[in-house]
Amino acid sequence: MCMMRRAASFAALVLIAGCATVVMEETKAPGTVALPYVRSFSSHPPGENLPPGWQPWILSRFKRPTEYRLVNQQGKTVVRARARASASGLVHPLDLDPGRYPLLHWQWKVDELIPKADNTQKHLEDAPVRLVVSFDGDMTKLSPEDRAFFDNISLLTGQQLPYATLMYIWENRAPLETVIPNRHTSRIRMIVAESGKDKLGQWQDVTRNIVADYRRAFGEEPGRITAVGIMTDTDNTGDRAHAWYGDIVFRQSSPPTAATR
Repeated sequence: MCMMRRAASFAALVLIAGCATVVMEETKAPGTVALPYVRSFSSHPPGENLPPGWQPWILSRFKRPTEYRLVNQQGKTVVRARARASASGLVHPLDLDPGRYPLLHWQWKVDELIPKADNTQKHLEDAPVRLVVSFDGDMTKLSPEDRAFFDNISLLTGQQLPYATLMYIWENRAPLETVIPNRHTSRIRMIVAESGKDKLGQWQDVTRNIVADYRRAFGEEPGRITAVGIMTDTDNTGDRAHAWYGDIVFRQSSPPTAATR
């Protein structure tokens, strides 16, 4: 699948992850193939230009986009996100076997939480940081309800949703390891990878076993990873948020029986 389709699919899935009425707008680089690894931010100089493989993930022309920029922090290039009643992200298409690369590692930093955000509530689904992973799978296994929903999204956007999606979020109140279901489809799950104020203002290293997380969230084995993305969104609460993202790496390892943080 080309980069164009993967980016559009990511935009479509965010329509139902807190932006259910948004019309998707495509912004992508046609003809670019998916990669078996994620291009690092730290290997790129600060500025407006993104590393190869990364591209803007625009949800709608009717929503203000979040500002993303490569900046220097402590001698290393990272992504700075600034949201003001906005929602958009960055996306990187992939073609990766999670069985060979089960460990997902990244860094993020949040200065302040979004006071009114609550990802268990439809009208308050905002997060200062999200890391999103989409998976391929057998669409014939979808339930009738999910199939109808996927068809509706396809009619709306002209694009097919990923078979399954995991979103790792920093939540205000929900406890660590909480799995939050999407209100529209069983094929999207949010996992609370950080919660509360204790670690605000500090760079956090997070490592997740995506195979174990996928099994826990969906009760089955994961298909190939088709994309990874980041998003800072405050469109539902109308608030502001500042956050930073470091490099994202999929690592080879024997999958443990539970998620590693």
